[in-house]
Amino acid sequence: MADRVTLVEVAPRDGLQNEPVRLTAAEKIRLIEGLADAGLPVVEAGAFVSPKWVPQMAESGAVLQGLTRRPGVRYPVLTPNLKGYRAARAAGADEVAVFAAASETFSRRNINCSIAESLDRFAPVFAAARADGVPVRGYISCVLGCPYEGPVEPGAVADVAAALHDRGCAEISLGDTIGTGTPTATRTVLAAVTDRVPVTRLAAHFHDTYGQALANLLVALDAGVRIIDTAVTGLGGCPYARGAGGNVATEDVLFMLDGMGIATGVDRPRLLDVSAWLSARLDRPAASKAARALLARRGEQSMEDS
Repeated sequence: MADRVTLVEVAPRDGLQNEPVRLTAAEKIRLIEGLADAGLPVVEAGAFVSPKWVPQMAESGAVLQGLTRRPGVRYPVLTPNLKGYRAARAAGADEVAVFAAASETFSRRNINCSIAESLDRFAPVFAAARADGVPVRGYISCVLGCPYEGPVEPGAVADVAAALHDRGCAEISLGDTIGTGTPTATRTVLAAVTDRVPVTRLAAHFHDTYGQALANLLVALDAGVRIIDTAVTGLGGCPYARGAGGNVATEDVLFMLDGMGIATGVDRPRLLDVSAWLSARLDRPAASKAARALLARRGEQSMEDS
């Protein structure tokens, strides 16, 4: 088993883009800086997409320009096309991401094109990033199930992962977008993908709709995956998949990894401060069981000390 894991915090982008409450640019900066100060080594900082389709990401340029960057922390942003890439670079982005799907129907419903067409659309982004020396992260949706097609063939996932790898993705995040994956399915998909892509390039991105995310992550760790996408308070979901749960909560993953003796570099008390602030700002309780239990325990200890 691993002795160290890299957590990629996706709440400021993947999490907030589905929230009905819109944070201001200043609040997003506070969130991102708080997560970085808590020791998260990678924090998604936004998405350079059409504000018509994703209004929650409209301030991404201002957010990226207003950040006080912590040395050693990466701040990737989503740039699905060359226009987005150029805007991101103008705002100071030094790492970008693109997204594809393993399901043809989901690809057409989500980004209005086939999988092959989506990969072709990324070509100018890869070319520009290569010329600028900018790393590109790739996301693949629906690797363990699609809201329209149901189960997805592991070979289809491996095909998309290999295509992204061949085009130059430094890291490829495998997303269980609707949270229907199980440990057995996770093991099967990872076996197919790692036949085509080095496991060191892979990240696990699991949603917790049916409470399977932590179990699936254990399978991923056992397979050699050492990068895990998480979202503080369990933010997230999928607008194209009714009932899909949020991303696996950073607090829950951290509690599990701490208990297993696996280092992350994340300071739990600082993370809980960010979690409590964000939950209050969004006016909803954290989806994370660990956050609720640890914050409740913190309150009890404060009363005991008073």
